[in-house]
Amino acid sequence: MKRAGPNLTPLVLPLPLISDNNLSMIRKATIQDIKEIHALLSEYGSRGELLSRPLSELYDHVRDFFVFDEGKGIIGCCALQFCWEDLAEVRSLAVRPDQHGRGIGKQLANRAIDEAREFGITKLFTLTYRPGFFETLDFSIIDRSELPLKIWSDCITCVKFPDCDETAMMRTL
Repeated sequence: MKRAGPNLTPLVLPLPLISDNNLSMIRKATIQDIKEIHALLSEYGSRGELLSRPLSELYDHVRDFFVFDEGKGIIGCCALQFCWEDLAEVRSLAVRPDQHGRGIGKQLANRAIDEAREFGITKLFTLTYRPGFFETLDFSIIDRSELPLKIWSDCITCVKFPDCDETAMMRTL
């Protein structure tokens, strides 16, 4: 980490941005993005395609999120949540339906995977209704019993609990 000034205060550098033009980028989410993230996740949650999250929980986990931003609002989001010293979850991956087919979801997921590597995570998992998508990212289907019990705490708030029909997937880094 670079240091600044004579008192050796850490200098915080921005994360590198992924951009396909001058207006779009993947960046870490800010507090100001949370309401848009909430609306996006709620849209998919209302259709039963992912677990929607309370606004308060999103504020608690704002540092977990990446967003795809084209300067006119959030088009997609993805979170990386750490579970253990070697295990993290790729979660809350959503792209506005009118923006599907542009590779935004893959870019967001890959940024989360890159961050997991930066933190020394060796195993990533996801619970998904789109296993085919995650297979393109080298995730493999696993039995849910292979996941630690700790990760199931969010499931209690799910409308489908205890009859989860998501597919558990794992990737080793």
